[in-house]
Formats: sequence, C-alpha cells, structure tokens
Amino acid sequence: MLAAITAGIAPGIALLCFFYLKQHQYESEPIGPVVRSFVFGAMLVFPVMVIQHGFEVENFLQSPFSQAFIMSGLLEEFLKWFIFYFTVYIHIEFSDFYDGIVYGVAISLGFASIENVFYLFAFGIQEAWWRALLPVSSHALFGLIMGSYLGRGKFSLQNKIGKWIALSLFIPFIFHGTYNFLVLQVNSNTIYLMIPFVLILWFIGLRKIKAANHNQAELMQTKENMPIS
Repeated sequence: MLAAITAGIAPGIALLCFFYLKQHQYESEPIGPVVRSFVFGAMLVFPVMVIQHGFEVENFLQSPFSQAFIMSGLLEEFLKWFIFYFTVYIHIEFSDFYDGIVYGVAISLGFASIENVFYLFAFGIQEAWWRALLPVSSHALFGLIMGSYLGRGKFSLQNKIGKWIALSLFIPFIFHGTYNFLVLQVNSNTIYLMIPFVLILWFIGLRKIKAANHNQAELMQTKENMPIS
C-alpha cells in the first residue's frame, strides 16, 4: 500500500518541482499557495469519479469519442479550470507571466497524482513507470497550457482577457480529449502515435515556458526604462 502511494505521488511531486524551478527567478511564487493548489487538484478526483460512475451506470455517453472528449477531456479540464479561476485567478495577484503556469501545473498534478494512486491500487505497482511517462506528464502539460493562457489573461488589455480565458479551457480540452481517444483506441498502430503526441505536448509546453520567461524579461525591461515622474 505504501509503495503504491509513494509510486503514485512521486512523479507528480518531481514534475511540480521541475516546472516550479524552470521559472526565471524574478519573483518566485510562495510555496504555500502552490501546495494549496496541488491539494485542490487532488480533491477534484472524487467528484470526477462520482460523475463518471453515474454516467457509466446510466450507460450514457459511453462511446469512445464521448468518453475521451466529454467524460474525460471536458469534465476534467473544466473542473481544473474552475478551481484555477475561482481559487487562483481572481484572488491571487500574479507577479509575472509564469505564475499561471506554476498554478496550472500544480492543480493538474494534484489531480493526476491521486488518480495515479487509485490506478496503481487497481492494476498494480508494475504500471507505475508508464503512468509516470504518459498520463501524469500529460496532465502536467495540460495544466501548463491552461496556466499559460490564464497568465496571459492577467497581463492583457481588458478587451482581450476573454480570449485568453476561453483558450485556457478550450486548448487543454482538445489535447486531453485527443490523448484519451488514442488511449481508448490503443492498438499496434495508435500506440506509436501516443509517444509522438506526448513529445509534441512537451515541445509546446517548453516553448510556452520560454515565452513566459521572455515576456517577463521584456516587461521588466520596460519598467526599468520608464521615466521616473
């Protein structure tokens, strides 16, 4: 039992540390709110399980497409987005563009970690290595993408905030649904699509990290060059 819990949570903690430390140290987010976001994400597993079980009992939305894009992609990403928006976005003042990424990753990895523990209890600890490589890291990247758009929204002009908020839900939903659809259709052909798909997610995620740090560097430079009145 302890081994399953440790193996289930360890990849999420490691990835959260990785993304937290990728921030250029202009002003790092305090660890307390980040841990709180991780816990909120972990708590989301239980309502998701109840809702998914209810739909399964009623035999509703059980096609591979519905399961992938609605019961997993939309449901999970919407709840993570909801938690992000109402516990972080409207309450915490972001100091730089990267803050959204930190909180998005924290919420997603909290969810992925508890989901991973339950999976290892059900199917055995021997599944831990591929769960860390694919599902857990994918959740982290969905959260990274969500947080990068919400981070942009924090620093956008008023008339563009809605665009970034909408993208922060829509893009992770599409990526998550696509990933789960590949999982549900897994065979000798699609298994070779999943790894490139996750590598593409990593490429997008690392580019967004670079863009966030670059945008913050430009913002700091602009502030330094502003004349003192």
